[in-house]
Amino acid sequence: MDDQTRIELEAAAFRRLRKHLMEDRTDVQNIDMMNQSGFCRNCLSRWYQEAANERGIEMGKDEAREIFYGMTMDEWKANYQTEASDAQKAAFDVAFKENVTDKP
Repeated sequence: MDDQTRIELEAAAFRRLRKHLMEDRTDVQNIDMMNQSGFCRNCLSRWYQEAANERGIEMGKDEAREIFYGMTMDEWKANYQTEASDAQKAAFDVAFKENVTDKP
């Protein structure tokens, strides 16, 4: 497989993952994704932002989230986010530390 075809297939898979998370499974909470898999929608939007920044494209966190979510975070939260339990929050602290925070 040539590089261009590989890139196009990877992009198609990413678009399908985004559609799955943003349209098909809006019921799945970010906190549960993070606690179970070590990443969530916010991570995907951050990786998008980092890729843009690496290519010299100025993009902040809020702009990347709005591109990924297709709406502002406030709109997403109002439409789809539920209140997290104390157990979910405690598990998130561990997952965030293990998967997002820079390690020494």
